[in-house]
Amino acid sequence: MTIDDGVRRLPTQEITTHTDSREILANARRDTERYGLDEYFIVDVDSHHVELDSWPEILEYLDSPVLKDTAHQMMRNWPQASHLALHNHPPGLTMQDVSGRIPHQASLGEETPGAASGAERDVTLVRRAMDAMSIDLQVVFPQPMLETGLHPQPQVASALLQAYNRWFTSQILPREPRVKTMLGLPFEDPDACLATVEEFADHPGVIGFLVTSQRHAGVHRNAYMPLYRMLEERGLPIGFHAGPNQADSMTSTMNRFLSAHAMSFVTCNMTHMTNWVINGIPERFPGLKTIWIESGLAWVPFMMQRLDHEYYMRQSDAPLLTKPPSHYMREMYYTSQPMEWTDDALLEATLRAIDAPNSLMYSSDWPHWDFDVPGRIASLPFLDDHAKRNILGETARKVFGL
Repeated sequence: MTIDDGVRRLPTQEITTHTDSREILANARRDTERYGLDEYFIVDVDSHHVELDSWPEILEYLDSPVLKDTAHQMMRNWPQASHLALHNHPPGLTMQDVSGRIPHQASLGEETPGAASGAERDVTLVRRAMDAMSIDLQVVFPQPMLETGLHPQPQVASALLQAYNRWFTSQILPREPRVKTMLGLPFEDPDACLATVEEFADHPGVIGFLVTSQRHAGVHRNAYMPLYRMLEERGLPIGFHAGPNQADSMTSTMNRFLSAHAMSFVTCNMTHMTNWVINGIPERFPGLKTIWIESGLAWVPFMMQRLDHEYYMRQSDAPLLTKPPSHYMREMYYTSQPMEWTDDALLEATLRAIDAPNSLMYSSDWPHWDFDVPGRIASLPFLDDHAKRNILGETARKVFGL
């Protein structure tokens, strides 16, 4: 079946690094037709582009002439470094393609006539995914830079984030008004975080700010309090976006990518959530909307029970709290991907525990290999239409003031 531009819906889909996104997502149109999704307002709160494809452009936005020259020398002298200079691409992530059996994310090598490279190509790829999945607005994040918090040189990490933010806001956002973003904060430097918010908070398309969760930082440190106050006063959400890591003290003992992927995307946000709640950040900044991104959902009821249990035994360790930790967690927001779907009864209980109709926001995580289309939400038999509409877009409309 031809859908547009010669893109075909195939009975058996062979996916390579060059397969057109619209071909991969062709079956999403069936969901749109089956569930009437064109009648829903759909916001994808977590998707990605591959910023390393545009890396030479991004590096031109570095402020430091020394760092910029260092990047140029790396790109000139090191084989294959033209799209990796100064980056801390972690070992092990190339195992994601399972010996070539899930290859699309390894390289988005599809053809984009008229948009050969750089920002225009990025926007073309984002538009293809949005149109294929019937998405009205899409929040786009970087991909390899999710591990920037593990960079061995914090000052370089901060400079790269600053350069990326300036490139994204000047080159991507003006090209497509349906694209939004939560810009990454240079969390290694609290003062630089404040400067980032000051510079970009009023930029069209910037709807919040982001902490990349794979990092060894105590989010409860007093140095971050002015940042949280600034975000609260401006009505801008803060998000914690999980990422993989197979090199920390826990995952380094794991011998399979599956194991590290299952655990590392969850434990980083579990750590920050614990510090966030037990140190009373929600009490100190009750108007600050907090979002936990790309950790799935199964961990949340566990944390509610675990933290409540400990709190009732040791309330003196959490003197700022006026109610159990689970109450604060129900007042936060969560993105749906990857939604653990193997047990409907457990999933239903999880969504009930977090008050999903008022706290859960749909996310695709496209183009990651484990992405979820909007039909994943629309097909849940235990949600009524009101809940589905909230999760697919209405809660995001409220949280981000869309």
